[in-house]
Amino acid sequence: MKIRKRLYPYEAELLGLQPKEPEQHASQNRNQNRYYITLEQWDSIKKMREEGLGEVFKNQKVDPKDVKHLWKKEKGSSLFIKNPLYQDVSDQKFAEIRQQVIDDLKKFSPKFPKLKREKSKDPHLLVIDPADVHLGKLCSEFETGDKYNNEIAIKRCHEGVEGILTQVSGWNIDKILFVAGNDILHVDTPRRTTTSGTPQDTDGMWYDNFLLAKNLYVDLLMKLLSVADVHFVYNPSNHDYQSGFFLADVVQTYFRNCKNITFDCSMAHRKTYRYGNNLIGTTHGDGAKTNDLALLMASESKDWSECKRRYCYAHHVHHKVSKDFIGCTFETLRSPSGTDSWHHRQGYQHAPKAIEGFLHHKEHGQVARLTHYF
Repeated sequence: MKIRKRLYPYEAELLGLQPKEPEQHASQNRNQNRYYITLEQWDSIKKMREEGLGEVFKNQKVDPKDVKHLWKKEKGSSLFIKNPLYQDVSDQKFAEIRQQVIDDLKKFSPKFPKLKREKSKDPHLLVIDPADVHLGKLCSEFETGDKYNNEIAIKRCHEGVEGILTQVSGWNIDKILFVAGNDILHVDTPRRTTTSGTPQDTDGMWYDNFLLAKNLYVDLLMKLLSVADVHFVYNPSNHDYQSGFFLADVVQTYFRNCKNITFDCSMAHRKTYRYGNNLIGTTHGDGAKTNDLALLMASESKDWSECKRRYCYAHHVHHKVSKDFIGCTFETLRSPSGTDSWHHRQGYQHAPKAIEGFLHHKEHGQVARLTHYF
C-alpha cells in the first residue's frame, strides 16, 4: 500500500525517488513536492525528522512537545517544518476548565427549606404575568415622548408585582402561576437583532441584559414564594427565541433545590395549567391564529373535558383584546414596555402600559382582573 506525502528534495533523494521541481502553489510548504511512498518509507522519514528536530530543540533548550512548528533557516534554504513531536493539549485544558466551572457551580447551591403552608378554606390561584417586558429595549423620549430603558423596565416589574400582591392581600391565595418568557429580552443576537434578524434600538450589551433578566426573575420568584407555592411556565417568543429558553433553564436550575416551585420550561408554544375546574392556556401569540386557539387547547390538553372554566392568555400585541370563543375565553395582556422608534412611526403607542394578573377560584373560574398601571 502506498500513500501520497509531501517530501523535501533531500528526503526524496534519500529514498531513491526521482527529484522533481517544487510544485508551484501558495502554501507554506512550497519547497516540498508530493510523492507516492510506502508506509515503511514514511515511518523512516518521520523518524529521521524527529531525530533531526530533537537536535534542534536540544541546542535551543526548548521542549519539543511545546513547539507546534518551526522555520529552519540556513544558508541557501528556508524550511517551514511541522513538528510531529508537538502535543496539542488544548482539549485537555478545555476539559480542565470545564470541570473547574462545574465544581464552582456545585459549590454555589442555594438552599431552600420546604415551606409548610396551612390549607386554605376558600383557595384561589393568582396568575401574575409580566408580559412583553423587552429588557434591553431603548426608547428615546425626545423622539417618541416615552422614555424606557433597563432601569425603568426592572423598576416597573417590581412595582407591578408588588401592586398586584397588594390588591389581593385580602384573598386566600394557595397557588401562584407565574407566566415567564414572552419577549422578556429585546434581542437574541450580538448584532442587536431579534431571532429572525430584525434590528432593534437597545440599551446595554446582550450578556448584561441576560444577567439582569435572570436576577429579575429570581427576585420576583423569591417574593412570590413568601405568599404561596409557585408554578413557573415559560412561553417561547419571537424576540428572544433562543435566549429566552436559556434564561428559563438557568432560573429552573437556580431553584432546583426548592420544593415549593415547579417549572414548565419546554419549547412548546402553547402551554396549559389546571387549577381545580380551571384550564388556563398561555402562549406568546405570534404563532397560531387567535380563532384556532380554543380548538388547539381542546386537542392538546387532556384536561379540556374535565374543566368547565377555560381561559387562554396571550401576549405579543402589547394591548388589551378580550373575546369569548366557544368553550374558551381569550385575552391578551398589556405590556409595561415603552414605545420605540418603529412603534412610534406606526402609531402603536397609546395603549395603557401595565402589568396584569388574574384571580381564579377553584370552581367559579376567573373572579377578578388585576391591573397595575404605569
